[in-house]
Amino acid sequence: MYTRLTIPEKLKDERVNRKLTLTQLAELTGISKSTLDRYEKEDCTDMSPFNLIKLAKFYGLSLDYLMGLTENKNHPNTSLYELHLNDSTIDILKSGTLNNRLLCEMICHPAFPRLLTDIEICVDRIADIRFHDMNIVLENARQQVMEQYSTDENDVYMRTLELGQISEDIFFKQIIHEDLDIIVKDIRTQHKTDKTTADIETPAKSLLKKIPMILLDCLQFKGTLDERRTYIICQMNGVDYKNLSEEEQLILTRVFQKSSLYPTAINQRGKSKLSSLFEKKNTKK
Repeated sequence: MYTRLTIPEKLKDERVNRKLTLTQLAELTGISKSTLDRYEKEDCTDMSPFNLIKLAKFYGLSLDYLMGLTENKNHPNTSLYELHLNDSTIDILKSGTLNNRLLCEMICHPAFPRLLTDIEICVDRIADIRFHDMNIVLENARQQVMEQYSTDENDVYMRTLELGQISEDIFFKQIIHEDLDIIVKDIRTQHKTDKTTADIETPAKSLLKKIPMILLDCLQFKGTLDERRTYIICQMNGVDYKNLSEEEQLILTRVFQKSSLYPTAINQRGKSKLSSLFEKKNTKK
């Protein structure tokens, strides 16, 4: 997933989020439109520190955030005491073993308070008492009916009273799992278009669609068995065999001849093209 924004990306995001055009931003900040446009381009490396300070103030951002020194837009100097973080937590967050940005996205998700509340209820075991009391009532009723009427424990009503008893472990596993699913699925959707997120269309699926056309194309290709084999491998891997130089084609053919997966094709016409080509090159030298 894409985790770090560049200065140009941050500047553009802030402007777009406020629904401002470059012309409007230029009028509001006193920075020329062409300069602002240049600042939002990925290849821009020359930015005036005075203009960056002006833009940071205009957007209400900390300059440290804009420069990539912190991930905090508006709270660069918040004390750890206010956050109630203990030493162990700080050590973990600073260790680099966690994806802190992903953790922040989870915490900021609207469903996170519910997840934390359900975990707190599970940890405090307050709800367990209610489950325990209810289970005792159901089990007592079941045992009394079975004893009084000599009812088999596999009777549908007796079994219903048994299954009606709730296991707190199973209950909380399901509830917490559902809470977490909502958060993870939403974050996954948000990062769907990120540069480092895998495409839904996998190479294998894409290849399956192309195989009929590749095979049809290969049937029309003229060449030796080894050359046909090389042609097919190139086509299946998205390499345009016909646009390769003769030397590149022959080198690939020689490489694939070394594979133990394919039988060796006996050349019935004397010297191979590759040998001839190398002999010509050595003669020129």
